[in-house]
Amino acid sequence: MNIPPAEALVEAPDIPLAELTDADRELIAFARDVVDANTDGEGGIHTMGAAVRAVDGTLHAGINVYHFTGGPCAELVALGAARASGARELDAIVAVGNMGRGVVGPCGRDRQVLLDYHPGIRVILPTTRGVRSVRIEGLMPYAFAWSPGVGATAYPSDPVDPVESR
Repeated sequence: MNIPPAEALVEAPDIPLAELTDADRELIAFARDVVDANTDGEGGIHTMGAAVRAVDGTLHAGINVYHFTGGPCAELVALGAARASGARELDAIVAVGNMGRGVVGPCGRDRQVLLDYHPGIRVILPTTRGVRSVRIEGLMPYAFAWSPGVGATAYPSDPVDPVESR
């Protein structure tokens, strides 16, 4: 998978982005260390690592499980690892590609899962202004919300400023 250069990315002007914090940079480094230690190598499979930070500051990581039939993305594995460790409230998430590919934004399925399970989580991703964070609602302004008891319902369409909502 080739990631386009930053100047080729198109960014919606109404998505409120936030500068990275020291804690965000630590989360990126943690994800990078995990993916570098567990990569399939140059001739191997497309490996991604992800890390999430719980509100208490603990970090949890995951590696994608690549298979020709599909498989869970690194972000979903990291969410499961956090949950298995007892972390229910998460503050931020990031995915990093192996072999120095850097920060990668979540796919559509991951975005929907994040919105449903962790509304308000900050997602760290590449933008035309460099790596920034945005609340998941900012990435999904016209998404639907889903819950087991209610099913799909309209989600508020106005992105929330990530700085004001911390």
